Order: sequence, then C-alpha cells, then structure tokens
Amino acid sequence: MPVTFTFGEMLSARSVIGTTLAELGEDHGNLWVLTPDIGATLVEFRDKYPERFVDVGLAEQACVGIAAGLAYDGNIPVVSGMLPFLSMRALEQVRSDICYPNLPVKIIGTHGGLVGNGGSTHYAVEDLALMCALTNMTVTSIGDPLMVGEIIRQSMTMQGPIYIRLAVGKKDKVLYEQGQHDIRIGKGIIAREGADATIFTHGTVVAQALDAADELAKDGHSVRVVDMFTLKPIDEELVVRCAAETDGRFVVLEDHLAYGGLASRVADVVADRNIHLNAFDRLGIPQLYAGFGNDEELRDKHGYGLEATIAAARRVIAARP
Repeated sequence: MPVTFTFGEMLSARSVIGTTLAELGEDHGNLWVLTPDIGATLVEFRDKYPERFVDVGLAEQACVGIAAGLAYDGNIPVVSGMLPFLSMRALEQVRSDICYPNLPVKIIGTHGGLVGNGGSTHYAVEDLALMCALTNMTVTSIGDPLMVGEIIRQSMTMQGPIYIRLAVGKKDKVLYEQGQHDIRIGKGIIAREGADATIFTHGTVVAQALDAADELAKDGHSVRVVDMFTLKPIDEELVVRCAAETDGRFVVLEDHLAYGGLASRVADVVADRNIHLNAFDRLGIPQLYAGFGNDEELRDKHGYGLEATIAAARRVIAARP
C-alpha cells in the first residue's frame, strides 16, 4: 500500500525530489539531473540512470551552462543545489544561457530564506527578487513537501525555465491532504478561508500563517491564508478576489527581504489593477544581514515571527478605511 501523509506530519522535501525524478526518468528518456556537488538526495536517479546524471562539483556556473547545452540538444535538464549560489553565483548564466533562449531548465534548490543556520552567505534572501526580474522565468516557493513532486511533474511539459524554492528540505510539515487542493503552477491556494483579512504567504512560513490564523480565530477574527506559491506569474485574479472578499485588508508574510519578493508582487497587482485597500502590511527580512540562529529565532528577532504575524493581522483588521 502506498504511504500517505496528512496535515501536521513531517516529511523530507529532498526525498520527494529524489523519488519524483527517479519516477519521471522512466517516462522521460531525455530527463537529465545535474548538481554542483549537492547530490545526496538524488541517489535514486543517479543509481537508476547514471548516464543521465552529472555532478560538476562546486561550480554552479558550469552546472547551469551544461544544463543549457543539454536543453539545446532536446533534453529536459534539472539542476538541483543550494539556492544562495544557484541564484547569485550563477545569475548571469541563468539569465543569458537559460532565460534569454527560454530553455526548459528546472532549477530546484534548498536554503531559501533564513534557514540552515549557515549565516548570511548561506541564506537565499534576495533570490525571489532576482528570479522574478528575469524574463521568461517562472518562480515558485513551496512549503508543503508533497507539493514539490506535483510541481516537478507539471514542469515537465513547460516550454521555459522554472525556479523551485524550498527551505532546508529535510523535515517539512505536510500542509495539505492529498487531493485537497487543485495545485496548478500560476494559481494560488486558499489554505484557510476567512473574511476579515488575507495573509498572503509562501514557502516555509505558510505553516506559521496558518498558526497565526488559528490564534486569531480564538479572538473571533476570521483570517484567510493564501499560499501564493507561484510568485511569477502571480495569480492576479485571486488578489482581486481577496481584496473584495476580505474588506481590502492584506498582510504579506515571507521569508525573504520585505521588499522585492511577494509583497512587492502583490503591491504591483494592487497598483496596476487599481484595487482599493483599507490596510496593507508587509512582514519579511529588513535591510540587514541576519546573522546566525535557527529559523524561528531569526524570524522573531527580525520582526516577522508568529507573534509579529498575529499583531500585523490585528493591525490591518483594526485599521479605519
């Protein structure tokens, strides 16, 4: 019998990547997997299809360049590594070698946000701003480990590149029952219904937003939580709908710099679509290098932890029009 997982249980997103790619390798004989020396979770694909597995060593630029060459030859390359380096060290190669010719390269990585206690050089906190700025790039940030497999499967038929952001990926909370939501790239998920305000969020802090909504419900506040796991293209119609259905009161919570990520994407929709809001609050990393600590400690320290999320929701609900 297949193993199933329900909300609250823990699962490794990295293991989902490995098993999903190994399964897809059977149906897609042109699927290649490449890594810059971060291939411990790819052993299933490596052992099954060694002729289509490439470990280039610690050379992210070379890894992206080789993936581009394979794509030019009609293959579907997946690059898996650490996002602080794939998003910044290899940014020029991602832009010029992959995005410019619109090649179907999948970039999947870990350490998105203040996770892993690696210090500022090992946190990907600018990555979403950089990737959203690139022409032709689809940008996602996944919090539920089971969603990772579904997004990878959907990406196999995409014409252009995609960026798939994870946290550490070793021990992740399953957020959704299998089949509970229609998961589609480019469409947000209403993870919890509510009418008083909307919390837009993505990635590892979706669970925190849901916890905040639970706490607020104890005070009689009905707060909607939207998992906007695709930042580009963003689900504009869902933003419009939430403004109408939650009294124009928005909080955006993300494990990324407060400016340049999801909050900026939502604000662009609000401005471009001439949406009237009664309140807007953004929670994320301020303009500083965050230092060391576990992710929960750092979120609290820098003002976007659980208590800060609850306080922000209360502020927007209390704000006068």
